[in-house]
Amino acid sequence: MKQNIIIIVVALIALAGGITVQRLHYSQTTNTASLLKTTLPDLNGQMQSLSKWQGKILIINFWATWCPPCLKEIPDFIQLQEQYRDKNVQFVGIAIEEEQAVAEYYKKVNINYPILIAGNAGTNLARQWGNSIDAVPFTVILNPKGEIIHRQMGELSKIELTKLIQPLLK
Repeated sequence: MKQNIIIIVVALIALAGGITVQRLHYSQTTNTASLLKTTLPDLNGQMQSLSKWQGKILIINFWATWCPPCLKEIPDFIQLQEQYRDKNVQFVGIAIEEEQAVAEYYKKVNINYPILIAGNAGTNLARQWGNSIDAVPFTVILNPKGEIIHRQMGELSKIELTKLIQPLLK
């Protein structure tokens, strides 16, 4: 009987601890006002602040050229950026690697949205946005109020993304 009580108490402590950690993590990763102040260089070396796109439906995609699922998403993002260009939607790519590899890839593919270079610091930045497992690709979608409405670790299909964007257009 004592053993069962001990097991239950330990389980409750673990559950309470897990809930506390999750709440702390959630509160740390949802302070979008400060995260939108992040400034990174674009491919021309010009510093760009994510706050530049506040007030838009913002799709922030963390990616790398060495990541096949990342490269698979980019053509869909290009199409959707074109499709929603005049509807207050803005894609922003944040590369988690050095500029040279990104610039070479950029020359091959006609990307129609801003690409910012985060280098190795991009992993930590993605973590601040809620990427708890350091996955790439990692995409965050914000509504025009700057609230995170979706986080996606791993590939995000064009169909899924369209379903997420459509309600925000109304």
